[in-house]
Amino acid sequence: MPRQRRRSPLLALAALLLVTGCGAQVREESAPAADGYPVTVSNCGEDLTFDRPPERIVAYDSGIVETLFALGLGDRIQGYVLPREHDRDVENSPWRADFESVRRLGVDTISKEVILEEGADFVYAGWNYGFREDTGLTPRHLADLGVPSYVLSESCRNGNTDRSRGVMSPIDALYTDLRNLGRIFGVSERAEELIAEYREVVRQAEATVPDDRPRPSVFLYDSGTDQPFTGGRYAASHEVITRGGGEDIMGDLEDSWTTTTWETVVKRDPDVIVINDYDPPSAAEKQAFLESFPPLRHVSAIKHKRFLVLSYAELVQGPRNAAAVRVVADYLNGLPSMAGG
Repeated sequence: MPRQRRRSPLLALAALLLVTGCGAQVREESAPAADGYPVTVSNCGEDLTFDRPPERIVAYDSGIVETLFALGLGDRIQGYVLPREHDRDVENSPWRADFESVRRLGVDTISKEVILEEGADFVYAGWNYGFREDTGLTPRHLADLGVPSYVLSESCRNGNTDRSRGVMSPIDALYTDLRNLGRIFGVSERAEELIAEYREVVRQAEATVPDDRPRPSVFLYDSGTDQPFTGGRYAASHEVITRGGGEDIMGDLEDSWTTTTWETVVKRDPDVIVINDYDPPSAAEKQAFLESFPPLRHVSAIKHKRFLVLSYAELVQGPRNAAAVRVVADYLNGLPSMAGG
């Protein structure tokens, strides 16, 4: 049975007053900083300061929630929001038991009302991973309500724009968030252990890639029929592919997750297509579409049926990225020579 946490009457009253819009605000009296605090971290160009470790987290999306589980913070998660199309991530998660022990607060977009009702003192989400201008849920809006938040570094935005952009390489974004969260929650030792573990997994995967072999070109297919949705150079998928020994044909897209054109895919003629596995449609249905789509019939990956299916949680920033690099490396290393297409 999911854990139920008791909130202080003061926090519950503050949430109620804010949600009902009565104009009154109730705030806890300031308390001295906890031992080892305050700590300040840099997140997407903003300095965030915490006087004590947060205790009531609300989070959005599978990779984000799994990061908290990997850090051992499951008992501090008040609840999470996860769209139904990512249910398979829960089913195959190394942290499935953790998912089952924490309340799922919704299957749609995360909302201010849910955050306040749960008495959250920390929200972990990202641009297009819960934060959106059109829903009114942004870090600035939450700050106005007195709720601290942290932005997934894969999704950092530059300027006042609706385009999601990274500010560092995706694997470095993962390490940065682990280190920052470790400091915020007072679990830096665990964070450094994870970073060292993931670095070693990636190092070993990269060491298996032959230096004298041309890198197979790879296209990540997420979804879409009129236009394909894919990952650019700031999406975690880019480094999963490139560190695994592939050449990401969309690596020149200065964005994270975005659309491209089928004409571009055909022109760049990928040797392999990686399918992002979430549904609907299923990975099998996505592959069937690609194989039956007339403009792609002469693409090498289609002709030779070279498809690799990876889960959504492996392709967005999160603790499964390192293992996914090894999966890609093993698959590409097992391909016959690409000579002659």
